[in-house]
Formats: sequence, structure tokens, C-alpha cells
Amino acid sequence: VVSGSSDKSVCIWEALTGDLIKELKGHTDAVWSAAFSPDGKQVVSGSIDKSVCIWDALTGDLAKELKGHTDAVVSAAFSPDGKQVVSGSIDKSVCIWDALTGDLIKELKGHTDAVVSVAFSPDGNQVVSGSRDKSVCIWDALTGDLAKELKGHTDA
Repeated sequence: VVSGSSDKSVCIWEALTGDLIKELKGHTDAVWSAAFSPDGKQVVSGSIDKSVCIWDALTGDLAKELKGHTDAVVSAAFSPDGKQVVSGSIDKSVCIWDALTGDLIKELKGHTDAVVSVAFSPDGNQVVSGSRDKSVCIWDALTGDLAKELKGHTDA
């Protein structure tokens, strides 16, 4: 199990015993999102400090710090193959990153308020984002094009 905290840390826990396995330090503000890669070898975290970090889950070392958001990162996740990371921010953007190099692949813009949830589809071909603007957007992960905007929520 992995968790982020307002104490600026990311913690990896043994789910059965509840024992703390590793504490990952490097963010300079609260961590709002943390997730394992599909193979469990890496962790991605998003923070109020505007960064996305990729960590080695075994050693606890910071592998990459991804910078590009202009406000807090609220949500981050790996693609199903572990080769990419998606992040969503208060800055209203969704970013797709190369998990190996840390390069920004695409910045997806279309939301009119903070992006609070992001995920890849199970096949990795699409990215979905949810926003305080009450919409859910489905994006083509390769082109970055907006495939569909879903509206129907009456509150964020």
C-alpha cells in the first residue's frame, strides 16, 4: 500500500501487518496523490509543490521529478504498461509524461476548473480526467485530442 500525506512524505506500507516499509522524502509540500506502477517497482506522487515524482519503490530513491504544472498536482497515475504517467492539477491541465525520461509528452487543456482525478483506460489508449468544472473528459492518449466530454454531474 502507498500513501501521501500533508507531512510532505510518501509511505510504502506492508498491507497485512501495517508495518512501514519505506518513507520517501523529497516533496516540499503536502502530497495529495500516490500510486504504484503496474509492476510495483515504482511509485508516482503528486504534490501541492506542483511536482510529480517517480520513485524507486525498492530503494526509496527519487528517480525523476517532473515539473511543468503551475499549481498543485492533485492526481497522478501510471499507464497500464508503466511507460507513462498522467497527472492532473489545480492549474486545469492534464499532463502525460514519459515515465523513463521524465519528458512531458502532451499537455491536455480543456477543463475550466481544477482537474481532481486522472487515470488511463485499461488498454492505455485513453486518459480520463474529472474536474471541478463538473465534467469528465476522455482524451486520446496518443494524440492528446479530446474524444468526448461527459456532462451530467451537478456538483464538483
